[in-house]
Amino acid sequence: MTSRLAAPMNGVGEFVSLGVESARELFRRPFQWRETVEQSWAIARVSLVPTLLVAIPFTVLVSFTLNILLREIGAQDLSGAGAALGTITQIGPIVTVLIVAGAGATAICADLGARTIREEIDALEVLGINPVHRLVVPRIIASTGVALLLNSLVCTIGIAGGFIFSVYLQDVNPGAFIANLTLLTGLGELVISMIKAALFGLFAGLVGCYRGLNVKGGAKGVGDAVNETVVYSFMALFVVNVVVTAVGLKATMG
Repeated sequence: MTSRLAAPMNGVGEFVSLGVESARELFRRPFQWRETVEQSWAIARVSLVPTLLVAIPFTVLVSFTLNILLREIGAQDLSGAGAALGTITQIGPIVTVLIVAGAGATAICADLGARTIREEIDALEVLGINPVHRLVVPRIIASTGVALLLNSLVCTIGIAGGFIFSVYLQDVNPGAFIANLTLLTGLGELVISMIKAALFGLFAGLVGCYRGLNVKGGAKGVGDAVNETVVYSFMALFVVNVVVTAVGLKATMG
């Protein structure tokens, strides 16, 4: 039993060690601005279209279901409050989880994994260049920044899509929809949503970097690492979502 637990525990320890070293290297000069910008664009490029394709159906489903319920209890004018609450507190962060883990983290893992099997990482270390400072930190920052932007985009699409769907397809009063947007959702909920998105990007970037730097077995190992990145990212990010949601509800309700 001890031997079975040794490998997973070692992996967790190495992951935490990478996170600590990344935090330390974040403040070491020179900062890799060019690499950060290039990685931000690369992650945004592979994430933007999937975000749009996932956010719109989520919005339609939630708005349609919510409006049916509100119509049954005679409170259809509150659809704006429900759309804002659902989009900002859950739909935005969840779609961010799916896209950041499924597109962003896998792209990071594939890039670093290919560098690892080509021994570029070893070459950097021989030259006295810290791979964490040069490669990992820019990718983590890029992943975090793109996650924040994606969450903002999903929230905007969710509210706008909810308005269009509710007003033009389910005969909700447009003035009542807009007036009730802030009934249940305020600055506190928006801040919690952005904190979730930032943590999702941070953990997804860390997982992608960790698996990419620890690839073994050639090209097949890169493919396996990419698959594992998706699974590990989903596991970590959904746990983060539950914890932050619980803490955020306690803070805002308190």
